[in-house]
Amino acid sequence: MTAPAQASREVLLVTHGGRPEAVEQARRVTQALSAAGIVVRAHVEEIAEIADDTGTTVVPVADDASAAAGCELVIVLGGDGTILRGLELARPHDVPLLGVNLGHVGFLAEAEVDEVEAVVHAVVDRRWVVEERMALRVVARLGSRVIADTWAINEASVEKASRERMLEALLEVDDRPLSRWGCDGVLVATPTGSTAYAFSAGGPVVWPEVEALLVVPISAHALFARPLVVSPASVVAVEVLSAAPGGALWCDGRRAFELPPGTRVEVRRASQPARLARLHSAPFTDRLVRKFDLPVSGWRAAGSRHRAGTTS
Repeated sequence: MTAPAQASREVLLVTHGGRPEAVEQARRVTQALSAAGIVVRAHVEEIAEIADDTGTTVVPVADDASAAAGCELVIVLGGDGTILRGLELARPHDVPLLGVNLGHVGFLAEAEVDEVEAVVHAVVDRRWVVEERMALRVVARLGSRVIADTWAINEASVEKASRERMLEALLEVDDRPLSRWGCDGVLVATPTGSTAYAFSAGGPVVWPEVEALLVVPISAHALFARPLVVSPASVVAVEVLSAAPGGALWCDGRRAFELPPGTRVEVRRASQPARLARLHSAPFTDRLVRKFDLPVSGWRAAGSRHRAGTTS
């Protein structure tokens, strides 16, 4: 009896087009994966840059919701912006994403550029685990009209549309009004997004395994305008007041929607989390220290006889 043929393994490769380093690394990854029998897909416009004279074949795909269908991984070579683009392609098919950082901070990336060879070996040997991260569902309505129904892994931000005028926003949590602000905007972020825009706006860093929603006012003219941490089961709503100028909704800094006066934006935990492929088991503390280059000299390692609370 003939054994059934095994299904081919396929990955989607997403790169930062136009960057020589990204192109070089994409060629290395493509050659190594193809040599291992793994089919590599890439956006049709990126294939011309990735193609070389080795005869390696890359399958062209459109940059849309069908790109990652049937793939076991989405591999991204780039910074957080490119990884966010990769997540948009991975999400429709619930495919995990593995990011290699070619940018500056790269909090969403799992590996650095000098680890590309190790990443390829891990992919070939299927040595990764999937970590699920809370995502947001974001719905904006003006009366009965739905203006936006989308998602975010980092944050949804309701911002002023005009530099000259403040946004007049009313914040509501679980169907109860909390505060009204004249401000530049209001962020609702996930713990993953706490190190992104929310951090720049003065919000706290929240460990990824903590389940919570962060609310961070931006330049609010009010005494009560501190960042808030609310239940992951809560619904946070930001209403653009009717008597004020309109605003804009941004999700992960990538998808934008105009918000006329009177629009109500509701943000809640999404039923579908984002899925990140992890190769390392290092704690988030180490990632935080590395990415922000935090000063930790003088720390005495656990187990030292000089550790606080022990005697010599």
